[in-house]
Amino acid sequence: MKNILVTIPVEPAHVEKLKAAGAGCEFRFKQAAPLPSLVKAPLPFENLLKTEPVTQEDIDWADIILGNVKGAMLHGSEKLQWLQTNSAGVEEYIKPGVLAQGAQLTNATGAYGLAIAEHMLAMLLGIFKKLELYRDAQKSGAWESLGAVRSIYGSTVLVLGMGDIGGEFGKRCKALGAKVIGVRRTNAQKPDYADEVRLIDELDEILPQADVVAITLPGTEATRNLINRSRIESMKPGAVLLNVGRGYIVDTEALCDALESGALSGAGVDVTEPEPLPSEHRLWQIPTAVVTPHISGFYHLKETHERIVGIMADNLGRFLRGEPLRNQVDFSTGYRKL
Repeated sequence: MKNILVTIPVEPAHVEKLKAAGAGCEFRFKQAAPLPSLVKAPLPFENLLKTEPVTQEDIDWADIILGNVKGAMLHGSEKLQWLQTNSAGVEEYIKPGVLAQGAQLTNATGAYGLAIAEHMLAMLLGIFKKLELYRDAQKSGAWESLGAVRSIYGSTVLVLGMGDIGGEFGKRCKALGAKVIGVRRTNAQKPDYADEVRLIDELDEILPQADVVAITLPGTEATRNLINRSRIESMKPGAVLLNVGRGYIVDTEALCDALESGALSGAGVDVTEPEPLPSEHRLWQIPTAVVTPHISGFYHLKETHERIVGIMADNLGRFLRGEPLRNQVDFSTGYRKL
């Protein structure tokens, strides 16, 4: 029997599903943190259970934690055997001393691809069709054409990161007629949606070819400032940059300069550096920038919530049967193990 702490929002059906996967175990359902203050509208929870905030005693009690908690509260607990996050990013948990040596860490890769890929596609089509500019013109009642638009068909889309999110976005762009070039860290079999797969070491060679540069990479020290000023300046004139990875992957000031000068025709960012983006930051005021406040994932889409619970239930069953877990994280890289 294991002590299992669940810190994600749950409905009665989720409780039943998790308890069925962990039959014979002791469960506590707690609230990791209140919903962020940026959530101003109802989320798609049908019958959300009210739970008490998680305490240090809860964490010290747990053999297994399903859901994110503050890394400082884990303090290398020797009792904790496995942490399953409800996020794809795990940078907080791979820092030395957060998890004890031997503890397993798995993430929620596979839950977010649908929601975030559709968000990216919406931003890209909005920029290509100048919808953000027409929205601005609408406020002043300006009935006039803003000129030529572009198509995903025939464009070259460079996808940095070929995991669940990058793969789902690449598939959608391919279906709309784009040439898709995927970029990854290591050699692996080329997926059907990609016309080419290149290594991250070749980034400087392929950046100037892309009409769209889509960043879906996780936040690690290796990806910090990957898209720096020099690389932004090397991008194809009129290209579009999308970022749903981490804000600090992109040099924000260099991006603003490129948008203001017209070197880039647009950018769609769901993550920024700094984050939250200060209200006085110039990025908010650039007409060709589409900025959303890190909301492409989270629980805004009901299916994302269901997929997170599904991953947790499946992995819980695997853990208790002594089988390999899905989405195991490599502590040295912050990436999912291949």
